[in-house]
Amino acid sequence: MAISIDKFQRLEIIERKDYCDDLWSIRVRAESKLAFKPGQYATLGVESGGRMVQRAYSIVSSPLEDDIEFFFELVPEGELTPLLFKLGTGDSLWMRRQARGLFLLDSASGHAKHLLLATVTGVAPYVSMARSIARGMAGAEAANLQIVVIQAASRSWEFAYRDELEELSRSSPWLQYVPTVSRPWEDADWKGEVGRIEDLARKYIDSLALEPANTTAYLCGHPQMIENCKGILQRRGFSKEHVREEIYWIPAKGPKTVTTSPAQSL
Repeated sequence: MAISIDKFQRLEIIERKDYCDDLWSIRVRAESKLAFKPGQYATLGVESGGRMVQRAYSIVSSPLEDDIEFFFELVPEGELTPLLFKLGTGDSLWMRRQARGLFLLDSASGHAKHLLLATVTGVAPYVSMARSIARGMAGAEAANLQIVVIQAASRSWEFAYRDELEELSRSSPWLQYVPTVSRPWEDADWKGEVGRIEDLARKYIDSLALEPANTTAYLCGHPQMIENCKGILQRRGFSKEHVREEIYWIPAKGPKTVTTSPAQSL
């Protein structure tokens, strides 16, 4: 199969980290630097069966970093993640030369507060945002910013970026990171928040006074979580304009499955 070098460039995997049986991240080095904004996604591709299998994935790294990072969840029946799962350090894959997406931190509304809700791999664009602010924002700008990241997972070992976000929270007054576990009976050592993300969203909206007049909300990950949290936010008075969403897949309706970008778990 001929690859269009006008549309794609080759990536080399320079690092792989496995967090549990079905979650891993890779850092890749591109032939030419990818221009992107924190929160955008890139389309990755692997050659298989004489064709290019490609899907979009949110970028974890900051544009200020030299290399690019992605975070994956293995779906055994998926088309691309089983191929990506086989790749390790030194292997190569393809990436489209243009990043895309409008899931960006709101700078137009004047809101100082930002509520970022995610399930498992949905934290990827938030890590990119947090790294970018930490590395590039002037102190005066950061002093007026409040970012609350709430991430839900079944068990604590699914929080691949927990250490990084907790350390950044301790050193940066503008960031608060709240991981919550929905199956604490399977995670006896977990001492943090428990419950579904919907429960934590209600709790922190109230305790931190995250009001529609001063807050933009962001939803990333599982489509059912997004629908549930959209309902919570709408009942709290948040307008559609101030609720951003990035759905990682659309559930099947009948015999056919339709997917949308970024397809983080395919």
